[in-house]
Amino acid sequence: MRKDMLPSASAEDGIRSSAPDADGTRSATGPSRRALLFGSVAAAAAAVLPAAAQTAVMPGMRMVRTNGINLAVYEAGSGPPVVLLHGFPGLAFTWRHQIPALATAGYRVIAPDLRGYGWSDTPTAVEDYDIAHLTGDLVGLLDALGIEKAVFMGHDWGGLLAWQMALLYGERVAGVIGVNTPHIPHWMLWLHPDLVKAAQPSGLTFVADPMVDPVSQMRRVYSPDMYVLMFQDGSMADEAMDRNPRGALRNAFRKNLMTSAEWNRLPSAVAHMEYYGRPPPESFPGANVLSVQELNFYASHFERTGFTPAINWYRNLSRNWQAGLGTDQTVRVPSMMVSAAHDVVLRPSMANGMDAHVPDLEKHVVADCWHWTPEEKPDELNRLAISWLTRRFPSR
Repeated sequence: MRKDMLPSASAEDGIRSSAPDADGTRSATGPSRRALLFGSVAAAAAAVLPAAAQTAVMPGMRMVRTNGINLAVYEAGSGPPVVLLHGFPGLAFTWRHQIPALATAGYRVIAPDLRGYGWSDTPTAVEDYDIAHLTGDLVGLLDALGIEKAVFMGHDWGGLLAWQMALLYGERVAGVIGVNTPHIPHWMLWLHPDLVKAAQPSGLTFVADPMVDPVSQMRRVYSPDMYVLMFQDGSMADEAMDRNPRGALRNAFRKNLMTSAEWNRLPSAVAHMEYYGRPPPESFPGANVLSVQELNFYASHFERTGFTPAINWYRNLSRNWQAGLGTDQTVRVPSMMVSAAHDVVLRPSMANGMDAHVPDLEKHVVADCWHWTPEEKPDELNRLAISWLTRRFPSR
């Protein structure tokens, strides 16, 4: 095992266990009132998930004080540390299939509910969700756990965060695994030529400028109802999703939809990614990613927090772009990119140029998979992650 991957001897500062005593209470030196009130999420999951799903139930949760907030953190295993970063609208629960597999393979797995999600704190100010705060949370988490470096594995927005950790805090990052989300410099993800071309009427072209605010450029390309733009403009999307969290989540977590090839043949007006902020349809397309019990688990958290804290991540795109203009966009750690064959937003083709900015890069595409790779194809993702980890950061 590499020494720089080992946790230090002291890992208690800033940590509060959420495991209940025998009588269901917490000791005086235990967790925050939030953990006291709601108890262990592992116990809650066990209560709502059927016996057949218990093998994927989350490990125990503890609250970790970092960067001025409390993060709910789930840990399992020992060995080189791997931090799992969920996306929108996810939770640490997104990784329920990866945590036991990675722990069994010899890794210390750390999965937080990120700022604004789950049992973690939900600050009210929009700017509290910018990339400085988000990466600061993770640096503070490593400090609190006594870890010098970790591999960061992120899906969706968590993938964006993992790549930004490598850019902003490369000394704390051993490696990166991007799941679905490629590294596109200067926050130009939604302006990638493959997405822009699909949304442009025939004969029109648009070339993104990394030195211009991405949100202002997106307004020139997409409908105002494109989900990232809708999130910038008022609270209509938040309110629509908050009225029916379960329906909003069920509408988001879909698979077995049209393939990317079929999507590419649709009229350009359809390719504006108008995904959120509307009432759920009477009939949902494709198939459910989540079981009823899993959907209920997600919904119970968003019913409590609402979607605004999570959406606030999107409301900092311009601020993040501005802050990163002077930052070298080269990822200088070993990395792996895992794309999903039929993700029509985070398309596999968007990883084709990554090598220019990620010199040490291994790439894979998961077949017959849409957007929710950790939950749609857990065995395939686990196999790829463990293979790469054991070659680049062996546990023994």
